[in-house]
Amino acid sequence: MFYKDERLALFIDGSNLYAAGKALGFDIDYKLLRQEFMRRGKLLRAFYYTAVLENEEYSPIRPLVDWLQYNGFTMVTKPAKEFTDSMGRRKVKGNMDIELAVDAMEIASHVDHIVLFSGDGDFRRLVEAVQRRGVRVSVCSTIRSQPPMIADELRRQCDNFIELDDLREVIGRPPRDPRSTREDDLAES
Repeated sequence: MFYKDERLALFIDGSNLYAAGKALGFDIDYKLLRQEFMRRGKLLRAFYYTAVLENEEYSPIRPLVDWLQYNGFTMVTKPAKEFTDSMGRRKVKGNMDIELAVDAMEIASHVDHIVLFSGDGDFRRLVEAVQRRGVRVSVCSTIRSQPPMIADELRRQCDNFIELDDLREVIGRPPRDPRSTREDDLAES
């Protein structure tokens, strides 16, 4: 699936990967994820895409965004949009598909292999376009959750499907002690 001398780029759809990990019952250790793909090839870039709530004093994703930025990830963020749905529930929306697609097309001529961490079927055309440029594309998501977290058309289009659950032992965070504090968790990072 991977060749030691190939140039790799990772594209992580943050909310999609988080949801897939949650559906499988584990948290992802991004330091281990980056190390795993550095081991598999020449990792040129690891992009992470997420929307961030800007108008709140504390955003729960801010510590992760900051940590990733300081630890070798290229962060691509934009403000999330808040709205109230027809049932009166507060919703947050922050689609990063266009940003991810543009970056993938721009880097395609500099890499041999792209690994997309998303199961979103909207990326099928992007995968097809990148493949036409001679780049192999692996997609990492899961079919072991109910419902599966990857669109069938995306799985059929990619060159290689990586089952996220198969990476659990390599990139999964150890389960947290429920008695530990948030500070304990951050100190371990």
